[in-house]
Parts: sequence; C-alpha cells; structure tokens
Amino acid sequence: MNEDLSRTEAQQRVDDIHVFRRELARLEGEHVLALDDGRRSAVRAHHDALLAQLSARHDVDTNIRSRQLSLGLRIASFLGALALAASVFFLFNQFWAMFAEPVQVAVLLSASLLSLLVTVWLHGREGAGYFTKLAAMVAFACFVLNLALLGDTFNITPSDKALLPWAAFAFLLAYCCDLRLLLVAGLLCVTGFIAARVGAWGGMYWLSVGERPENFFPAALAMFAMPWLISHRRHPGFDATYRLTALLALFLPMLVLGHWGEGSYLALDADTVEVIYQLLGFIAGAALAWAGARQGWPEVMNTAVVFFVIFLYTKFFDWWWVMMPKYLFFMVLGLSALLVIMVLKRLRAAAARQGALR
Repeated sequence: MNEDLSRTEAQQRVDDIHVFRRELARLEGEHVLALDDGRRSAVRAHHDALLAQLSARHDVDTNIRSRQLSLGLRIASFLGALALAASVFFLFNQFWAMFAEPVQVAVLLSASLLSLLVTVWLHGREGAGYFTKLAAMVAFACFVLNLALLGDTFNITPSDKALLPWAAFAFLLAYCCDLRLLLVAGLLCVTGFIAARVGAWGGMYWLSVGERPENFFPAALAMFAMPWLISHRRHPGFDATYRLTALLALFLPMLVLGHWGEGSYLALDADTVEVIYQLLGFIAGAALAWAGARQGWPEVMNTAVVFFVIFLYTKFFDWWWVMMPKYLFFMVLGLSALLVIMVLKRLRAAAARQGALR
C-alpha cells in the first residue's frame, strides 16, 4: 500500500508517526494511557520499519535535521534551476550566429530532446526531485529557445500562439514529474496567451497586452476554477498553486488600475476608475480572505490579506502622507495592523469552532 503513496502523502505519514509518539509519551506521563512493554515494543518496531520503508522508497524526512537540510536543498534546487535555464539562454544567444542553418536546427532539436530524456531519466531514479527540477527547467528553456530561434531563423512572424506549445510542454513536465515550478511556468504562459487573445479581440497588438491590465482577469477566473475541474490527488499542492497564481493575476492588475485609471476599458474618467478598482481591491481582499479561512485554503487567505493590507496602506499614503505628521501617519498604520490582527483572530476562532463541530 505504501508504494501507492505520493511523496507528500508519505511525508505526512512520517509526520503522523512522530506526532503519535509525542502524544503517547504525554499521555503516559499524565497517567491517562499505559501500554505494556510488549505492545509498546511492537508499535515502535512497526513504526521503525515503516519509517525505513518510506525513507527508502520516497526519500522523505524522518527527523528534524533532515527536514532542515531538505529546505536548503529545495532552495538550492530552485535557484540552480533558474540559473541553469538562464545559462542555456545566454549560451545560445552568444554563439548562435556562428552556426549554419542546418547546424542550428540540429542543435535546437537535439538540445530539447536530450534535456527531456535526461529529465525523464532523473525522475525515474530520484524520489525527492531536486535534480529533476534542474533538468526540467533546462528542458523547458531549451524548448522555448527551440521555437523562438527556429522562428527567427526562418523569418516567422512572432505570435502569441507560441505560448500554447510552451504551456503544453511545461504542463507535461509538471504533471509527469510532479514539479510545481514548471506548473507555474505553464500557468504564466496560459495567462499571457489569454490576455493577449482578449487584447487582440479588442483591436490591440498582442505584445501590447500590458497596456490593458483587465485582459488578465479572464485568465485569473479560469485558473481559480481549475481545481474544481481537475483532480490533483496524485499531485498535492497543485490546487494551491492554481489558486495562488489566479489571485496574483487578479490582484496585481487591480493594484495597477487603482493608480493608473487610463489603462482601463471603462468609459469613465481616470480618477473614477481608480476609485472603483481601489474599492474592488478592498472588497475582493476581504471576501477572499474570509473564503480562504472558511474553505481551509491558507494560500488564498494569506494572499488576500497581503493585498488587502497593500491596498489599505497605499490608500492611507494617498490620503495622509502629505498632510499628517509622520509619527501620526505611522501610528495610524500600526493601529490598522492591530485591527487586521483582531479580524484574523476572529476568523481563526470561527474556523476552530467549525473544525470542532465536524
């Protein structure tokens, strides 16, 4: 049965074992529960064997020290993946003009294929995925360069349609190798394509997508709804990644439009548009923070709270930075932070009561 577990599920089982051991020790110390030596030894032997099995098959962290080291490995893997992807880009950019066209095509195709094969090979032999993430980012960078440089070599007009195969390749790597970093890359490509298409339908050139931040709203809605349409039982964390990326695609354009009304499609003066989006930012931040607390989505609640505070503080700056003494301005900021803390404590208490009733 343990072979069917994902790495995240295996890590959760390990954590549950350690929690059980600590609570059992407390109960025995409080004279609430006492196991005889035979049963205690049998339970501990079973858990020790299970920990060894899970560690061997899924490369999970079985103690605090290994968990601390794993955090460092994840950070190093993330930074190394970005650095290697950038290295591939600049390597091609540096020497590309030196090759003839047949050599260019051969190099592009072989780089994409070899990097993909290396990624698949590493994924089959590495449980934690640190080196797999590095290889996957290099494979994605090679594939992006493949299409971009082939288009440049044969004078193909740049198009937003290139974002679709880039997204498809990123999703392939993400779902096959359980890599959230590649999932984010795919979601960014899809977001860019949807925004460019919406802008093109309105008569804009696709590269001018940033001139209309509202073009990103359809992508935000689609990504937020995706976890209800696709089951991610075998990919823990993917639902949260979809929702987090969706919130960024929602709140960042709102924040921009709240201070740059000229970029809106609304047929209103810029000041009115800015007021509208500032209000929408407050409402969306409060509503999504409440929904995240109620549904048990910490990434939604935390992101919504962060943007609610950003909207609040930027509004305070617009209102009072010039007219208020600086000590009073920062005192107002501090008091507003206390208010946010009180509201969040009430939400947490409500969530605790709800959990106790289940």
